[in-house]
Amino acid sequence: MALFQAFRAVRPASEKAEKVAALPYDVVSREEAREIGEKNPESFLHIDRAEMDLDPETDLYDPKVYQKARENLDRFQKEGILIQDEKPNYYLYELIRKGRSQTGIVGVSSIDDYMNGVIKKHELTREDKEQDRIRHVDVCDANTGPIFLACRYPAELLTLMEEWKNAHAPVYDFTSDDEITHRVWVVDEEEKIRTIHSLFGGIASIYIADGHHRAASAVKVGQKRRAEHPDYTGKEEFNFFLSVVFPYDQLTILPYHRIVKDIKGMEPKAFIGSMKFNFELMAMPGFPCKPVEKHCFGLYVDGEWFHLKAYPDIYAGKDSVGQLDVSILQDKVLGPVLGISDPRTDERIRFMGGNHRLKDLAAAADETGGAAFAMYPTSMEELMTIADEGKLMPPKSTWFEPKLRSGLFIHKLSD
Repeated sequence: MALFQAFRAVRPASEKAEKVAALPYDVVSREEAREIGEKNPESFLHIDRAEMDLDPETDLYDPKVYQKARENLDRFQKEGILIQDEKPNYYLYELIRKGRSQTGIVGVSSIDDYMNGVIKKHELTREDKEQDRIRHVDVCDANTGPIFLACRYPAELLTLMEEWKNAHAPVYDFTSDDEITHRVWVVDEEEKIRTIHSLFGGIASIYIADGHHRAASAVKVGQKRRAEHPDYTGKEEFNFFLSVVFPYDQLTILPYHRIVKDIKGMEPKAFIGSMKFNFELMAMPGFPCKPVEKHCFGLYVDGEWFHLKAYPDIYAGKDSVGQLDVSILQDKVLGPVLGISDPRTDERIRFMGGNHRLKDLAAAADETGGAAFAMYPTSMEELMTIADEGKLMPPKSTWFEPKLRSGLFIHKLSD
């Protein structure tokens, strides 16, 4: 059962929240981060992407980057931009995008729950990305970005959240440049804190929605601290990592589209013709093709859109991973037709989140004379089934939107 605790958050002063809040470090490029940082000296990217405050030629993994991140974090606290709460609390975090709302509870998860499978994974991680965040967390002595988790909420917990939101004013309430509204409430009543802790103690499984690298890195820092403190009790803050847990059925997964640099020297007609072995093929002259159901794809190549629908016999009898649209595309097109055997490392393929328009996919494909595949989104039910079975999804299977903002909550490991 899950151990999910209240904690003493380091968080922005109320009037600073909108300026501090920043997109996750891994969805902002180095150039974008520097541009944001130059305009906004209070952006949390000065901590999450501290290379922006160093020489532009500085290697991203230079020790100076992590030291600068720690310096900026300390400075933000010294200047009162960030303030630590005096006692452990839970926090409610609501995000509203295009009229759709999701509200999760912010707390700290146990690294043991991650290691023993209560917190379940569905993606592989890359060592270089892990090492980057391990150094960042260790030097900053803090989890600076929340892990995006989901679970099946008990009805009592949903009721508690709604009643608290209705009875209390949010401490933060702002709309970011991407038109997403962010609201935060502090749950500071001891009775409610005990109730939330108890209700999470009855939850058997929690799923990583987004943030696999941050989660793995946070756990490894916790293990490192345990090794450094062999007399640890398990109650120290380094035994926990910053998390936001949402009800799974409030979340929105957008598709994660594929763009291929070239079509392996084939003529477009031959490439399109090769689809007929595994898909019903329909031309969509003059219209972008957005899939509206599972096992369907939009294909763009040579200025034209096509609708593909997988024949049932190519996925019938497959396991939960084999049934995924991203698996079908990999197994029947990307691998055998285009020669992309490992989409994690092949430089001929790139990925574009479902927050982009189909014309953006087409433009990206036209730049290199390649092809674009518009995907239908993976569902939360598919994600949880695969995680429950201990299996892994192909890379870039899900794009969660909206993205959680970093900087609204920081968890100190030596509190």
